[in-house]
Amino acid sequence: MKTILRTSALLILLSASAAVLAVQTAEPAMSLEQAVAQVQQETGGKVLSASTVRRGRGSFEHRVKVLTPTGHVRVVTVTTEASKAPASTDSTKNPSADGESNKEKH
Repeated sequence: MKTILRTSALLILLSASAAVLAVQTAEPAMSLEQAVAQVQQETGGKVLSASTVRRGRGSFEHRVKVLTPTGHVRVVTVTTEASKAPASTDSTKNPSADGESNKEKH
């Protein structure tokens, strides 16, 4: 009887561990290539770089640096969680004096 209980407890622990591991190694809901295509379509610019960053368990975001047709460099963040709408933010360091903050002109 003790052997059956130990075996059952071990199986429960192993299955719970497998579920946690599956969540931690989950892939983003949107691929980096899809995020790049989306940003290119939205901005009409040239992509300079792109990367994926893990944000907690199973949560990812793609960061795409793009040169806009007007000569501004923007970093656009695209969240990959299915429950959230894709977020797009400009994130360069120095705001400009003309009211269009967070954009660099080259």
